[in-house]
Amino acid sequence: MTVRNLEFLFRPASVALIGASGRLGSVGAVVLANLRAGGFKGPIWPVNHRHALVNGEPAWPDVASLPQAPDLAVICTPPHSVPGLIADLGRRGTRAAIVLTAGLSASTADGSSPLVQQALDAARPHLLRVLGPNCLGLLVPALGLNASFAPGGARPGPLAFVTQSGALATAMLDWAGGQNIGFSHFVSMGDCADVDFGDVLDYLGSDSGTRAILLYIESVQSGRKFMSAARAAARNKPVIVVKAGRMPAGARAAASHTGAIAGSDSIFDAAIRRAGMLRVDTLEALFDAAKTLAYARPQRGERLAILTNGGGAGVLAADSLAMAGGTLADLCPATRASLDACLPATWSQGNPVDIIGDAPAERYAAALGVLLQAPEVDAVLFIHAPTAVVSANDIAALCVPLFIKADKPVLTCWLGGPAVAAARRACAAAGISTFPSPERATAAWMQRVLHARNQEALQQIAPAASADFRPDLAAARHLMAPAREQGQAWLDEMRAKRLLQAYGIPVVQTRTAVDADEAAAVAGDIGFPVALKILSPQVLHKSDVGGVALGLDSAEAVRSAAHAMLQRVRQMRPDASLQGFTVQAMAQRDGARELILGVTTDPVFGPVILLGAGGTDVELHRDHAVGLPPLNARLAADLIDRSGLAPFLAGHRGRPAADRGALIDTLLKLSRMVCDLAPLVELDINPLLIDASGVMALDARVRMLPPGADPRTPLAILPYPVQLEESLELGGQALELRPIRPDDGERLRAFYAAATPADMRLRFFMSRREVPLAEVARFTQIDYDREMALVALLPGALDARRLVGQVRAVCDPDNQQAEFAIQIATDWQGRGLGRLLLGRMVDWLRSRGTAEMVGECLPENRGMLELARKAGFETGQGADGGTVRLRLPLR
Repeated sequence: MTVRNLEFLFRPASVALIGASGRLGSVGAVVLANLRAGGFKGPIWPVNHRHALVNGEPAWPDVASLPQAPDLAVICTPPHSVPGLIADLGRRGTRAAIVLTAGLSASTADGSSPLVQQALDAARPHLLRVLGPNCLGLLVPALGLNASFAPGGARPGPLAFVTQSGALATAMLDWAGGQNIGFSHFVSMGDCADVDFGDVLDYLGSDSGTRAILLYIESVQSGRKFMSAARAAARNKPVIVVKAGRMPAGARAAASHTGAIAGSDSIFDAAIRRAGMLRVDTLEALFDAAKTLAYARPQRGERLAILTNGGGAGVLAADSLAMAGGTLADLCPATRASLDACLPATWSQGNPVDIIGDAPAERYAAALGVLLQAPEVDAVLFIHAPTAVVSANDIAALCVPLFIKADKPVLTCWLGGPAVAAARRACAAAGISTFPSPERATAAWMQRVLHARNQEALQQIAPAASADFRPDLAAARHLMAPAREQGQAWLDEMRAKRLLQAYGIPVVQTRTAVDADEAAAVAGDIGFPVALKILSPQVLHKSDVGGVALGLDSAEAVRSAAHAMLQRVRQMRPDASLQGFTVQAMAQRDGARELILGVTTDPVFGPVILLGAGGTDVELHRDHAVGLPPLNARLAADLIDRSGLAPFLAGHRGRPAADRGALIDTLLKLSRMVCDLAPLVELDINPLLIDASGVMALDARVRMLPPGADPRTPLAILPYPVQLEESLELGGQALELRPIRPDDGERLRAFYAAATPADMRLRFFMSRREVPLAEVARFTQIDYDREMALVALLPGALDARRLVGQVRAVCDPDNQQAEFAIQIATDWQGRGLGRLLLGRMVDWLRSRGTAEMVGECLPENRGMLELARKAGFETGQGADGGTVRLRLPLR
């Protein structure tokens, strides 16, 4: 993940247009006209190798002849010319290019690599960033930059819009202009050959001029990179997504039930939720969510009060809220009494609060004041339908100041047209969300609710391991190794169950038998009744071929069932290798529910965990949910809630409730298994019985990668590396060393606040009195794959632990270079803590194969220079001449 040189893309000081043209209607002519019309203050250099003048302006024949290296180049020349132009720009010193040209991905006639790969190869040595190819371009309205061939411009505003669809981009610009919607950035991504959603999210997440980020996504290339950037950006500001392709064209073919049920769209939903973003279905909802999330007060809870002068409008709002799963606030007696004091006796006496159609402005203001003060109300939806009694302008004049002062969210709905237009404008000017209908307003409120829930999921960190559970990892790997080496994709049933046992998941007693007679004998040992199942690596769904017999209550019944089973399976699956049978005790658990618990591997987001209603007809059930590992107890509970299984698990008509805690524990163990075992790509536990006494797995299937196969798509979210935690003593003082966590935000702010101005200047190369909250969030909410930050804490109560030192390193995408920084509290300098932290970071980087560690410091930072010298760093002049460059080879 990198934002290297993206400032030249999004904030260039100069632009060269390669392929500039005076030919009417050509892309080169449209882009040149847009660049001129946008009001860009820097130089714009047209490049045309045939004409010295373009539209009467001087043009340059090639990159080498330009007055200086442009910060940004826009390329709209034929495909075959693009790689050479990128190479020329890189050598000249340009660090960003927008390639509008399409057709670079096609195979070349001479069999060489595609043109797009040639262009990337040419860009890489110069760290030149490429947006596109096959894109519409880029607009940064605040700079007057319109480096696109869009038919119009955009006005400045606080929203960033990033889209993969060029056609949608042009339509969006036209629509937004009519709606007076402005943009901080408007980015057409094209083929995402280099700059992708992850890069843009990383940049915009820290951009002070962007209040919310809107995405239109058709596909994601790298799940982990996307998730890393999305999680970082969503901690700073709302990120709202529309993704094409919600409805699948057809059922997914998969060997396991889990693979069939967990469609790619449900997995994308799970990724969006875990990243703290919000997904909506339409562009209209995209902008509704943007104005609701970007301008409203912080979320307090989910209980909504509806204030209206029309009973019908209130009922519509309440109905749409209920259908969306929302919560109406239950007004407490004190609130009702306060409303009685300011409303006529005929008011609705409940929520929605109908203040009657003849309500004057003062009645609105009084009732609104009561609801804004009510502790049981988390937000207010204000609805007004025009009447002849009082003008909407008078109501707005009294109520808008109350909206502004409110410490809880307020949404407004001014029903009608011209009669309420001025009131709508007054709300919009005050930053108050307003909607044309009750349904749109409640939908926007539920967007806030879902976003808040997703933000809560974002704050959850899950360790790869827990302190109170240790699986038998050696046994698990030993079970998988022989089958993998023999080229078997699936573990047989016995090994699959033993794998579950290695992770502490209860399984029904099961034994194997090679023939019918041995099966009958084994059944006698286990005790009747038993279940008999065919044992074959080729037969995964045994019931489909008659490979299961249940409730066998005698040796003869087992023997007869075994013979009949062999005959059926041989007829239906003549290709299958029949290795015998499994015999298992019948689980005698009246009232137990059947669940499915599984794992599948998505090609983009990697392993996902599925939970749902189980049984032989599992793929017909709608009750299921998917989540991204690693899980913690909170995330596991959320997965259960989203699966729709809560009523199924609850007690009913004398049947006791199922053990929810045992299910959470099983989900955590399965999550641990996924994190531990990289060859595991698919798993079914179906059915998983659950009742008041716990869970039991009756059947299991496990698919593995064979040796030498391409690695499994990595986990989209790397677990918190608990293995890096340690306790030690330094100079007689106990210290805790560990990776930084999201809950270290306040500690880090206090650390910076306590630092001297001199220390802050040495760390940040400039004078700083404080570090902004968004920057603190970015420093603490890291992705442990691309970045590491180790902190030293003094012992004490959890909330009182003081942070006294930190070291962090950020690796480039190719793992060639890691840039590091270190800071030690003033009273801990000179005590060996810096050497200790730096050594731990060097160890971590070496363990992941990073080639070198680099950094910069000011020449007067003698402590850092001495520390680097003792650690073996090479020193040299920094890039700008005013710093010292530090370098330590690690390989």
